[in-house]
Amino acid sequence: MKALFGCHPVYHSQSVQAWEKRWFAANNCSYGLMQQAALAMTLQIEKMLYQKQLVHQEILVWCGQGNNAGDGYLIAKYLKQKSLHLTIYAPQAAMSQDAQRARDEAIAAGIHIYSQLPLDKNYNIHVDALFGVGLNRPLDQFPQQIITQLNTQPGFKIAIDIPSGLHPNTGVPLPVAVKTDLTLSVMALKLGLVIGQAQNYVGELIELPLIPKDEQLKPSAYINYNKPVLAKRQATQHKGSFGHVLVIGGHPNMGGAVMMAGEAAMASGAGKVTVMCDARHHTAIVARSPNIMLKDIAQTDVAALSKFLAQIDVVCFGMGLGRDAWSETNFHMVMNALKQHSHIHTVIFDADALWFLAQYQHDIQLQAQWIATPHSGEAARLLACNVADIEQDRVAAIEQLQQQYAGKWLLKGAGSLTLEQDSQGDLHLDICAFGNAGMGTAGMGDVLSGMMAGLKAQFKDEISLAEIVALHALAGDELAKQGMRGIQAQHMVDAIYQVVNI
Repeated sequence: MKALFGCHPVYHSQSVQAWEKRWFAANNCSYGLMQQAALAMTLQIEKMLYQKQLVHQEILVWCGQGNNAGDGYLIAKYLKQKSLHLTIYAPQAAMSQDAQRARDEAIAAGIHIYSQLPLDKNYNIHVDALFGVGLNRPLDQFPQQIITQLNTQPGFKIAIDIPSGLHPNTGVPLPVAVKTDLTLSVMALKLGLVIGQAQNYVGELIELPLIPKDEQLKPSAYINYNKPVLAKRQATQHKGSFGHVLVIGGHPNMGGAVMMAGEAAMASGAGKVTVMCDARHHTAIVARSPNIMLKDIAQTDVAALSKFLAQIDVVCFGMGLGRDAWSETNFHMVMNALKQHSHIHTVIFDADALWFLAQYQHDIQLQAQWIATPHSGEAARLLACNVADIEQDRVAAIEQLQQQYAGKWLLKGAGSLTLEQDSQGDLHLDICAFGNAGMGTAGMGDVLSGMMAGLKAQFKDEISLAEIVALHALAGDELAKQGMRGIQAQHMVDAIYQVVNI
């Protein structure tokens, strides 16, 4: 999605459709808007064809029955006017009035329209105008077969508004969707183009605004393609200026997670980091990171922890905590101590702390500055549902998590979602534009939580959860420059150091 820059509002498809209706109610012509959309997309397609030296290739436009097909018929007409070679494949008749009118114009322009897939030529460019953003139900067998046919064709594929078969609001195929190289999103960016499984289908994404946005059109989320820029340090600042992070976890059998979280907190610039874990991990932590301070969790009770928390700015809790009786005892110790310290700016719940949060959900309400960081499996446990339910609608899932537990939320995964209050007190949903598949490896979430703690210790409310997630993803992208396969979480420390200092 490299064609987009800056902070982009993203909209629910129903909001866009209601906006269009308001435009038509103000005596604007629906067919005129279709012509405008088709022309804007034609210009983009023509530009792409010249850039890729494909102007002499055969183009096949795949048209459905609705207004998305109408766009396709008009695009075919406008491309024909530019002396390009094209054919239309329309397996079903146009149904909407505007689509029928556009089809008549394509016929009048001398374009051949086939009801069976034409096999007389080698088509190297395919324009997908089968279904638009109005599709929100599973496809029947026949349209599934058409989409499967399109996916098996060689050549460059372009989606009109949205890849056909992709849910416009969840980014989930219904159950199949066209895999495109370029998607031209008209009017505004839709949720389903940037969340869920969208990255597998959308290709390069270009937004083509057509009419002015009115006051009733409200974004559902934001996606920011800009790298967050951190404030420069002042010469008079010292380690006490950059916060003290406490990382708590480290079951006797699991020491790596707290080690990586602590190192990430240091790499992101925290002034001081203390790791509280089982003492048998202390030697390994000191050997790797002698600047990290240590506490034995077995020698700590509620009173001792409460006393120590008086000097802590951010707590990062749950990495490698485990899920046995030892873990449960320490979970309750930490929660009871935290109740006595409202001064702590941020508490981050990760990994096994989320497991216990789900178990004791009726007894725990997250404070406004507390952050929970589940992946889909952890979110499913927190909401007492299946992972498939989370993945079917990730936006609904994160909203339900916040409603049920309060606090701030990160739902990890491709296009990670963050939900937190903005400066006006309104909930703000953001979509991460960075990251890569190589980051799907053990320990990456531990590193993210440690990085989050380190940055919150330094900047508090000056840095948003969304910005921290973006920086973590950018660190992963730095590593991926050498290849995605084989990235390991412990390699992130140097990459984090780079992205927070650019």
